[in-house]
Parts: sequence; C-alpha cells; structure tokens
Amino acid sequence: MKGIGTNEDTILMLLTSRSNDQRQDIKAAYKKAHGKDLVSALKSELGGLFESLIVALMTPPVSYDASQLHKALKGAGTDDEVLIEILASRTGEQITNIVNAYKKEFNGKLEKDILGDTSGHYQRLLVILLQALFDAGEGKFGTDEDQFITILGNRRVEHLREVFDAYKKLSGSELEDSIEGETTGNLENLLLAVVKCVRSVPEFFAEGLYKSMREGDYALIWEMSFVSLKHLKENKTDQDRCLIRAGTDDSTLMRIMVSRSEIDMLDIRTCFKKKYGASLYTTIQVLKLLSTFLGFLTRSKTSKPSRK
Repeated sequence: MKGIGTNEDTILMLLTSRSNDQRQDIKAAYKKAHGKDLVSALKSELGGLFESLIVALMTPPVSYDASQLHKALKGAGTDDEVLIEILASRTGEQITNIVNAYKKEFNGKLEKDILGDTSGHYQRLLVILLQALFDAGEGKFGTDEDQFITILGNRRVEHLREVFDAYKKLSGSELEDSIEGETTGNLENLLLAVVKCVRSVPEFFAEGLYKSMREGDYALIWEMSFVSLKHLKENKTDQDRCLIRAGTDDSTLMRIMVSRSEIDMLDIRTCFKKKYGASLYTTIQVLKLLSTFLGFLTRSKTSKPSRK
C-alpha cells in the first residue's frame, strides 16, 4: 500500500485466497513488522463497500457476528433481519461464543440489549435461542404462539425434524403453513427462519442470497429475464424502470458471503443452483455488470447537456 497507491485487486486476491485464521496471522505479522494495525491501514486506503468487505474478511468469525448484532441493536432502529438470521442459524456453541465476544468487545450483555429493543413472543424466542437452553417439554401454554415457541425453542435438530414429520402426519400440512396462518410480523419471520434452518441451513442462506439480489436494481435480472444490455440502452422505458429500482441490499449479500465462506458455501451454491436454476457465481457476475451499466445510465440522465 505504501508509496505506490493501493492495488485493490492484489489486496482482494491475497485476502480471499487465505482462510480467516491465516488472515489473523497476516494481521499479527504486519503489526510486528510495521508497528501498525493492518485493518486501520486498510481502512485509511480504501472506501465504500470494498472497505466494508475487506474489514469483514479481516474480522474473526465470532467477532464479526457479534459486531453485526451490535450494529443491528445499536444503530438507527433495530435491524430485525440481522437478529433473525444470526440467532436462527448458529449452533448452540456458536451462540455461546458470540455472547462472550459481545460482552468482551462492546462491554455489554447481548441478552440485555435484545430485551431493551424487542418485545412479546418475538422477544421471548430470541432470548431462548440466545440462551441455547430450552426443554421442549417445559411448561403448559395456551396460545398458538406459545406452542410454536415451545416446539422450536429446542435446538436438537434431529428431534425437531421428527417433530415436523409427525406434525405433518397429524395435521396434513407443513408446520410452516401453520406458522404463516397463525402468526405475523417479526415473530412469524423468526419462527419460519428457525424451521428452515432445522430443515437445511444451506438452503436457508441460498434463499437469503436470492432475496438480497431481488432488491433494488438487482431485481432487473429477474424481471427482465436477462435482456441484452443493447436492448436496455436503446429502450427508454426499461431504462427508467432500471433507475426507479436503483438501490441494493448489499449488506445482506456481503454478510452471508463472508460469514458462510468457510462453513457451508459450497452447499449453499449447490442449493442455489438447484432452487433457482442459475449458479450463484454467474448470477453475481451478471449483477456486477448490470450495476455498472445502471451507474452509466444514472450519470447519463443526471448530466447536464453541453452548451454549444
């Protein structure tokens, strides 16, 4: 980085070809050799989404999850999507490590912060998932919400899968259908996320990636069925649709790609291809091309005509 400018391609190649443990070794070696923090040095040279991606890659996985939860709770409003995604998908051991990292890095208790920002049955299930402790046979509850929480608060995956099968035989419908019919809002989203993660964590994240690429200008990929850029350039109506839909869910896309990169990304790619008929890699590449072209269209529409 020093003296010759920052080569972003080189930084990306070096960091993405290493595991997170190796990146921590690189960070320690840099500190020893230069007396400076590598992440701070990178942040001073980079900017925008690329900076956010590199900082995420340089953060230990547990610390990254803890930081995402802290941001979700302490930012402008509560980002419930982040709370649901992380607490529904992590194992009991991972949750315990996240709680400890949250306390160490932010000098606070994650459970206390969740209690302060949420309420009702939604709050209750979040805390149960956070504690990673719950006896599915505990207590007697009367409401549908309580019954769902009783069932899904148990993290024993194989047991839950058997419960889901038994539920379908008895009721004639999937548990997800009952959840959608009996609950709403954040509680519904959390319950569905837990069920999906019990069935298949990779499929849960494949769906999350798909949805993140259905937001804003990424949605054009699906709506326009991969029309040619030549058509887009010549068709004013479709150009306007592109510009109206500008704005992407980059944070979710980045969070999933970084947090699952060394856990189950190959399985996620397989689920994505099976579920949506296109490879994850190709989809992201096409979206990158479209995003670049939309930037050109935006500049073209907002630039003032030259005076002759």
